[in-house]
Amino acid sequence: MTALETEPKHHPAGGNDPTRFDVREVWYPVYYLKDLNPEKLAKFTLLDQDLVLWWDEAAQSWQAFLDQCPHRLAPLSEGRINEGGWLECPYHGWAFSGTGRCEFIPQQRAGGSAQTAQRACATSFPTATAQGLLFVYPGNRDNATQTPLPLVEPLLDDSDEWVCLDIFRDLPYDALTLLENVLDSSHIPYTHHKTVGNRVNVSPVDLEILASGKQGFQGMWAEGPRKGTLGRQDTLFVAPGLMWHDLTSEQFGRTLTVVYATPIRSGECRLFARFPFKFSAKLPRLILKLTPRWYSHINQNGVLEDDQIFLHYQERYLEAAGGSEAFARAFYLPTRADLFVSEFRQWVNQYQAKPFPDTPLPPPLPKEKLLDRYHSHTIHCASCSGALANLQRLRLGIFVLGAIAWAIIPLATLTLGNRSAIFFPLFALLLLATGWGLSQLERKFYEGRAVPPRNLPEK
Repeated sequence: MTALETEPKHHPAGGNDPTRFDVREVWYPVYYLKDLNPEKLAKFTLLDQDLVLWWDEAAQSWQAFLDQCPHRLAPLSEGRINEGGWLECPYHGWAFSGTGRCEFIPQQRAGGSAQTAQRACATSFPTATAQGLLFVYPGNRDNATQTPLPLVEPLLDDSDEWVCLDIFRDLPYDALTLLENVLDSSHIPYTHHKTVGNRVNVSPVDLEILASGKQGFQGMWAEGPRKGTLGRQDTLFVAPGLMWHDLTSEQFGRTLTVVYATPIRSGECRLFARFPFKFSAKLPRLILKLTPRWYSHINQNGVLEDDQIFLHYQERYLEAAGGSEAFARAFYLPTRADLFVSEFRQWVNQYQAKPFPDTPLPPPLPKEKLLDRYHSHTIHCASCSGALANLQRLRLGIFVLGAIAWAIIPLATLTLGNRSAIFFPLFALLLLATGWGLSQLERKFYEGRAVPPRNLPEK
């Protein structure tokens, strides 16, 4: 690998060792800010450490604590933010301010000072917010302020011109598997046929590496997707968990495909996918702005499920073949379409950047678990959970109206006659059909399609 020219801000991501990328010395996104509620606690697992996220009113900032009370190790995420604005443990009421300092021990006699001991403090992690995301730093906290946030550089300028669709989901495979997949544009026409791809657009993919090093690599696809009809596509991998494709075309303007891969535990990661558009026309911009976020998420979840099942098994086959270190022997990569995949795996091996090097993957999950949407997305998404609650209320109201309409049919027949009373059974049937349609929509918040569109018969 050649050296990638970078300008580190005092402390480079991954640490100062030029031969090793320390995956803890990095800022990771853990939530979109729009999905956090300042009145509620949120949980997240980062690099196999359970965290509780909470809004510190005094500091006007989000805090991240290890989800363990120092007293008896009870999960703080089961507690609350008390009247004083402190995080209160559910077990014995110990309370902590935003720095992690213990402010109150209810069981202590007046004048006691046990709360001032270092052992009474909760373990806190540095946090930062930028580009609509909450970031947490799991490494040495002294390095946090000197380590750059992994931001999407094109979005730093002219931000008002961008329209951004975004989604997150907890995926049942490793962060490395996710990044390897999204760096590979050649799979889109096949895997995502009938969703965001089409097999008729398949053509040779001649990729090129422009620069590479410890901080990642830059690449280019000169012809670009759809047989060159959209123009050149540039790719940047920012170690260890961010990549984006950058494409400008006459048809669509400038389009980015941005992916953050945040490692949760071995075999699980949180995806943050962002699709910023800078349109050359006003109408597409307006349509995207008016599209409800939950509706976009239903469609985007379907795209993610196109490859969710086979990636879950693929990484286990690679582990059985020797893992990332054996990728060149396990994978057969004869074309330049796989150049970014090869470069990425070489980077992982050269800089010892596996997030869980000594932890085997858990046993494979059944298909219904792999297609679960509710626990991997809906329950954590403010837009989707709100839409689901409204949908359930609407469906209940339609059921009640339908029952009333059906119940008064005999009375309507007696008082209005058969001709006029026919309205009520027709109305009841219309409500029944509407309720059925809403129930089908409701299912999309809970589970994905059993058969991906690419495998359906061609018409």
